[in-house]
Amino acid sequence: MTSTDISRVTDQLAKTKVDEQYELSFKGKGLKLNAAADAKEIVTEIEKCKLMTALRMEGNTLGVDAAEAIAKALEKHPEFQRAHWSDMFTGRLKTEIPKALEFLGAAIMKAGSGLVELDLSDNAFGPNGVVGLVALLKSPSCYTLQELRLNNNGLGIGGGKMLAECLTECHQNSVKAGKPLKLRVFVSGRNRLENPGATALAGVFKALGSLEEVAMPQNGIYAEGITALAEAFAENKNLRVMNLSDNTFTQKGAKNMANVLPKLQNLEVINFGDCLVRTGGAIALSNALKEGHQKLKELNLSGNEISKHGASVTVENMNNKPNLKKLDLNCNMLGEEGIQEVREAMKKINKLEILASLSDDEGSEDENEEEEENEEEADEEDVGQDVAEGEEVNDPELQVKGKAISPNKQTTAKEFLDFPSASKLLQLGSGRAQALREQLGADVNDLEKAVQAFMKISSVVTVDDTKTKEAACDCADQIIEEAVKCNQENDAVLLANTILVHIGVLKGEEKTYKPPSNITGPLLVLEHIVRQPYFPKFSREMLQAFCSKPHPLLDSASQARHKLLQTLYAF
Repeated sequence: MTSTDISRVTDQLAKTKVDEQYELSFKGKGLKLNAAADAKEIVTEIEKCKLMTALRMEGNTLGVDAAEAIAKALEKHPEFQRAHWSDMFTGRLKTEIPKALEFLGAAIMKAGSGLVELDLSDNAFGPNGVVGLVALLKSPSCYTLQELRLNNNGLGIGGGKMLAECLTECHQNSVKAGKPLKLRVFVSGRNRLENPGATALAGVFKALGSLEEVAMPQNGIYAEGITALAEAFAENKNLRVMNLSDNTFTQKGAKNMANVLPKLQNLEVINFGDCLVRTGGAIALSNALKEGHQKLKELNLSGNEISKHGASVTVENMNNKPNLKKLDLNCNMLGEEGIQEVREAMKKINKLEILASLSDDEGSEDENEEEEENEEEADEEDVGQDVAEGEEVNDPELQVKGKAISPNKQTTAKEFLDFPSASKLLQLGSGRAQALREQLGADVNDLEKAVQAFMKISSVVTVDDTKTKEAACDCADQIIEEAVKCNQENDAVLLANTILVHIGVLKGEEKTYKPPSNITGPLLVLEHIVRQPYFPKFSREMLQAFCSKPHPLLDSASQARHKLLQTLYAF
């Protein structure tokens, strides 16, 4: 190689840009940043960085003045790309958060940064928080956005619509600028978007056509919203991950989703767990996946009231999926015979090892052809609206179109309180709260007895079982509300003190009382109760003070504790 050749290669290498990531992290430090002076360490480190493409601030709490100080330092980093800012506003007022976000967003825009990732998950800022993001989301700094994570923010319908408007304008402006927005990842779970919010966002997804991963679990979306999302997903041919778990498809929504699945041949993960797709919906979905979909790795249809027939058809349709690593049909209605049939069918196609546990199967019902036909015709209007002899039935667990059916087993409020279990609570049906109140009688007027009942009800709740949690929240809510009304003369200290004793955070006078070893359920239900108008403000403040301190029981239920504290700080 001549000197001229060497010189040419050297010049070429000099012109080559190496894409490196320089991340500055303050993750999990638990910093309380109120004034600008509190943020001095962070500001100094940002200013010292010659090249900072990512900033991690998770697990701290940021006030307005501190955010302004950090923002000024961010203005000097046009290369900034990734904002890892989840769980960053614990304890902040809802009026503070939008201002803090406005400062940070303005800094990114002033620097001329091109964001690639924005993660603001687990910040309970509600629709008001989106106000602080409007300018940023519409700006050229977001034309480059690839990943948007807004999980567990309490957006609601209003926040969802506002977000959709911002993204729509961003996309339209980016197209005009010749730099079309190509969002790949959108995460917005646990936000109560419901049909209107989901439909508004579906319009954005349809226009984008660039999505690869969508996660929108637990948003109260029914068939109408699911249908809108399905139609939007049809335009996103590269979609790999679809997580819509814990919404309410019904068979109508499931069948509409099934209609678009053949267009999405790049799917790798489908999570439709706890979506009430029922047998007809499961068959429609798996039939749509039968041909093609060679990249499919995971299919979750757990908790969907699927019969053994629906499960068998689903298994059969998974026969030609060489990359399938997990099939989840747990918490359905297979019965012992159905479980055995499914396992045998999976064994026959050499896929038994990928079948998730069926340990929580809810047992089969007596089925006949007429019932299956009715079930397959069920739609969104059936949820909570079944009628038997003119009587309205509001329990989705007891539905078949045009008639009400009984659960597999009957139980009483007394049997539940004597030996609490999730199945017994659900078997009490739609009148469970009233039945429990009647069983408690005059005891519901006694705070001590009411909290004891609350502990029994909430003890059956787990993180992943939404149906049981909703039932428990409804029952506990009515009992505690009645107890609070009957004890208005007492101050709020007694209520908070009684709860803290029963979850084991405080020692009570009753030395024989032993708190439960696992308080995840009580904390999850308590998070619902403290949001209610009847719950005293000072009781919230007491719970916040004690639950924010280190304690073995609280530490062992860290996820539920974190959610409770987020809610307490938000008030």
